[in-house]
Amino acid sequence: MTATLLLRLAGPLQGWGDVSRYNHRDTIYRPTKSGVIGLLAAADGHQRDEVRGPGDDCLPLSTLAALRFGVRADRPGVLINDFHTAGGGRFPLRTRELITDGRRAAAYGDPAEGEVALHGWYGAPKGIGPDADGVLVASNTRRHPVVSFREYLSDAAFVAAVESEDEALLRRLADRLDHPRRMLWLGRKHCPPTGQLNGGVHAGSLESVLGRTAPLPNSTSDPVRVWFEVPDDTPAATPVFDQPVSFASRHRSHAQRWERSTEITITDPTISWEREVEEVER
Repeated sequence: MTATLLLRLAGPLQGWGDVSRYNHRDTIYRPTKSGVIGLLAAADGHQRDEVRGPGDDCLPLSTLAALRFGVRADRPGVLINDFHTAGGGRFPLRTRELITDGRRAAAYGDPAEGEVALHGWYGAPKGIGPDADGVLVASNTRRHPVVSFREYLSDAAFVAAVESEDEALLRRLADRLDHPRRMLWLGRKHCPPTGQLNGGVHAGSLESVLGRTAPLPNSTSDPVRVWFEVPDDTPAATPVFDQPVSFASRHRSHAQRWERSTEITITDPTISWEREVEEVER
């Protein structure tokens, strides 16, 4: 039987990157499939590099990526821009800076003594990782800070949904949203969700469930814009490149999928956002 898991995605800031690269981090106007599947993977305890240790029972990415995806924009939010700098200024040198920047360590002595007062401008070491001997070193010790431009959606609220014939799988993911194994973000890190994420598992397709679900509080859209994942031969379908293939830190990759966008009016909702305490705690 077809079932659908609902997710409430609301927070002060959200960042759903599309073509984000290097120093410019964009966001599109609604959650991506890659971002929502990544959130579910984090809740399930997924390792980015698919490395499994003894006792790990997290689902493989391929299982999560096979879920059919949809999203509804109840409150689209406002696009804002952030000029972001990191790793430069006048500040005490911490042990971490002294250990990973050999030049500073030689100049300021034993890092075991703690913070060292710095009297001039300094750029924090960046690109820290183990060398051939396993010692943590910085690959970038230039004085310049990292400068980036970042876009966010402010005060937005969405209803995302994933559909499957495997209801047990969806109920497992719903439980993980209530008891996540890793930190959860609304797309980009530093964008935590507010309120309850898990909207429950409901019988029916994406179209049916999103059409029967009550608007989120303070919804500003009527009718509301929705996006449904569809086969490539569906009339009016458009391609998007957010089908997750790998979340590996150095080898992230995505494939093409197809979606259709439309507007719906919710006139007689039968699915509310009120959940019994017993259901949440179960």
